[in-house]
Amino acid sequence: MSRIVLGVLGVLLALYVVFGFVLPALFGLLKFALVLALVAFVVVALVTAVAKFKK
Repeated sequence: MSRIVLGVLGVLLALYVVFGFVLPALFGLLKFALVLALVAFVVVALVTAVAKFKK
């Protein structure tokens, strides 16, 4: 009986860790990568535009 109770508690703790810590960290990392990609796109677009106007 105690093995079942501890197994259920382990599963609940694992779900708490996944949904409480891992998923928000992944979404934060994805958001950071998206912002970084957007900034890189703007920099490349500006450099390309300046290079074309200089010619």
